[in-house]
This record gives sequence, structure tokens and C-alpha cells, in this order.
Amino acid sequence: MTDQYSETGTQRVAVGTHRLEGLLTVPERAAGTVVFAHGSGSSRFSPRNTFVAERLQARGFATLLFDLLSEAEGRDRRNVFDIPLLAARVGDAVDWVRGNDDLGTLQIGLFGASTGAAAALVAAANMPADVAAIVSRGGRPDLADAMLEHVRVPTLLIVGGADYGVIELNEAAFARLACEKRLEIVPGATHLFEERGTLETVIDLAGGWFSANLSEQTPPTPGL
Repeated sequence: MTDQYSETGTQRVAVGTHRLEGLLTVPERAAGTVVFAHGSGSSRFSPRNTFVAERLQARGFATLLFDLLSEAEGRDRRNVFDIPLLAARVGDAVDWVRGNDDLGTLQIGLFGASTGAAAALVAAANMPADVAAIVSRGGRPDLADAMLEHVRVPTLLIVGGADYGVIELNEAAFARLACEKRLEIVPGATHLFEERGTLETVIDLAGGWFSANLSEQTPPTPGL
């Protein structure tokens, strides 16, 4: 079920069997769909993900921002860091997009932040025929653990140059990825990319990655 949310074409949607609340925006002649997986303690209203989504919409991508957990589930902090659970919810969102009449023929990219990056990687490893590209912003790809070796879709890791500790975790995860991959370190940026111009750099990198890896073609049928 959807209903009009704003004059910009954004709709409120209920995603998957758990009816998770989301915000879907579909520009005319969309070139692909980007599903956002936010980090711990965040939601579909994340100001940084919303900013990135708006800029990607301007580049012709449909976007879906949704809550990975229900309000009740989010009150249990164990769920916030349960990567298999979060990955399953990302998978539900991908299935939902694939079944949407307006989006079903578009390739899907995943944009993950913090723990959401690990969830996106695990989801992509589990459904390689349905995901065409991944971008991680200030993510914790290391939390995908053994599933890193099973990721087969082009993956871009973006880390802040001042996000000490997380840089090393991304470098270690990057070394384990066996897919087409790229690691970009944004000078001067901390974990949330709040510094002037750093989030714009993320948008340029992510937009380029999705433009190169998403198309309007129907996704391949598994096994063919």
C-alpha cells in the first residue's frame, strides 16, 4: 500500500511482510533503484541518507529509505546490531522493489551506512542475481564477516580520512572481497561526514558507481 507523501513524488510505503515504514521516490525515466540500509540508531529519516537520496534522485535514480526494524524491535538494542536480521530485512526490501510495478525492471543498488553496510553486503551475498552494486558510507563491512568472500557484485567502500579505526576495518574487509571493488578515503572526513564538502564527495563517488553499474535492463534470471 502506498499513499502520496509530498509534492516531490515521494510516497509512504509499507515494505515486505513486516510492513516496515519507508519512503519511496521515483523520478521520471529512472535509471535504477537505490535501497538505503541505515546504521544503528538511525531510521528512514536519517538527514545524511536523505540528503544523499535527494541528490541521487536528481541524477535519475529511484530511492527507497526504510526502517530495518519496527519501533518495538528497535527498542531492543540487540536487534540494532543483529547483522543477519538486518540483512534479511534488506533482502525483504529488495524483493519488495522487485515486485513493484514501477521498479521491477530496474537494476537495484544498495547504499549502506555503519552497520547497514554489513547488512547490505550480506544481503547481496545471499541474492547476487537481484543486486547490481553496493556503496558503503562510513560502514562496518567487517561485520559481514565470513559473508564478505561471497559478495559478487561491484562494491565501493567510502571512509572518512579522519575516521580512525574504521579505516583499518574497511581496509581489512576490502582485502577479503573477491568482487569488483574500490576503496575511497575522503580526506578530513570523520565518521558522519559532517565536514564541509565531504558528503558531496560521497554523493559524487556513489553516483558515479551506481551510474556505472545500474541500468534499465531487466535483472538476470537466477541460474541462467
